[in-house]
Amino acid sequence: MRRPDCRYHGCDRLPAPPPGAGDVHGGPDLSALAAGEPTPDVLVPYWLAAPARAALAASVRHGLNAGEVHPVAAIHLADVLTELHVAMARDAVWPGPAARVRQATGWDDDVLPVRLSAVELESVLALPALPEALRVALARVPR
Repeated sequence: MRRPDCRYHGCDRLPAPPPGAGDVHGGPDLSALAAGEPTPDVLVPYWLAAPARAALAASVRHGLNAGEVHPVAAIHLADVLTELHVAMARDAVWPGPAARVRQATGWDDDVLPVRLSAVELESVLALPALPEALRVALARVPR
């Protein structure tokens, strides 16, 4: 009776590569998305100072409480509020990476990366109560 393959990738026996597969041996396994499959969300860091983060949180809360957003956008905006908390927690647990960026750029100590996906950013930019300076800062980052 044949023993089942291990479910952990490193333990499985891999089939021999097909002829002409290349001369690179022992390299990383690569995968590609099938044609037409949705691509995963990419989180882009938006470096915001504490006043900008507070304005973003206030605008998002206002939009959610006023009921002026689509229900799907409300989900994305709730994720933005979560990311604002995560950004602060990330800096408390791992202060080094953001500190190095702040030191290299000369930014103040309260500047943190807030990571947003494209749909989260679109939901934020659609908020009527978003301050114009914050709207410009968020729209300026290339996507």
